[in-house]
Amino acid sequence: MDIVELMEWLIQQGCWAVFKADGERTPGTRWMVMVSGGALGRDSFFRTDRASPDACLQDLLDYLETAGLSPFA
Repeated sequence: MDIVELMEWLIQQGCWAVFKADGERTPGTRWMVMVSGGALGRDSFFRTDRASPDACLQDLLDYLETAGLSPFA
């Protein structure tokens, strides 16, 4: 699964999601993912800032697993 497929799955769950690349940030935090709402709950919020899109994807998948959601179910 890539980040676009995961974001598509998240919007189907009623969540909002942002995936951002920012060349002005330090090299270790140039990629960011934020997800909230929908199936995660109204007051939910997840954010990770990492060096690569793959690291952001893995953090998000780990978070979803702990929240009891999985795009693989």
